[in-house]
Amino acid sequence: MTGAGCIGYEGEHTRMKGWRRRSILIAALASSVCLFVASYGARPARAAGKQTLTGEVGDAMCGRKHMEGAPAECTHTCVAHGSKYALVVGDKIYILETSDKTVLALLDQQAGKNATITGTVTGDSIAVSAAVAAK
Repeated sequence: MTGAGCIGYEGEHTRMKGWRRRSILIAALASSVCLFVASYGARPARAAGKQTLTGEVGDAMCGRKHMEGAPAECTHTCVAHGSKYALVVGDKIYILETSDKTVLALLDQQAGKNATITGTVTGDSIAVSAAVAAK
């Protein structure tokens, strides 16, 4: 009788072992899928290389809707209070990233007017390499 009890126990033990293996396999597969999805969603926006865009020079705080008078006046006020310059191209607003004093001077001069910006576009920002008044 003792032998019969052991056989039944071993069969149950083998079934539990198979269940455990399947559970681990399913958990590993689910984790892999989650990591893949998370890494795909966490990727930074693909840099599009250097592009040239023309639009209205504004500020990142107000975008298209200026709250403080004329667009140029509002842009000057917002930038003086720490906002960055932005380029409004249709429905898209790009934050302009630059520390070049010549480019900053041109952006200040073109506030509320059109400018042509060349730079590396990444998501909603442009690392500006050149800026000129739009023709």
